[in-house]
Amino acid sequence: MSLRWVENELGAARVGIIVSRRVGQAVVRNRVRRRLREIVRQVPLPPRDLLLIASPAAAEADFWILWKDVRQLLGQVG
Repeated sequence: MSLRWVENELGAARVGIIVSRRVGQAVVRNRVRRRLREIVRQVPLPPRDLLLIASPAAAEADFWILWKDVRQLLGQVG
């Protein structure tokens, strides 16, 4: 999983999630997208525009592994 970000002047976070076809079929991609959306709802986000890009390994990862990965990535943003 990777994360890209850019500063914004809104004072709030905006999040985009990309799950490509390499992750799996539609059912798998939607499951990964739903899990990432729920994680984003629950963690505090910096006021930036964030783009989460799921890797194919996200298809086999359970919720808590994704949670840990997202938290680690957000720690790099600051």
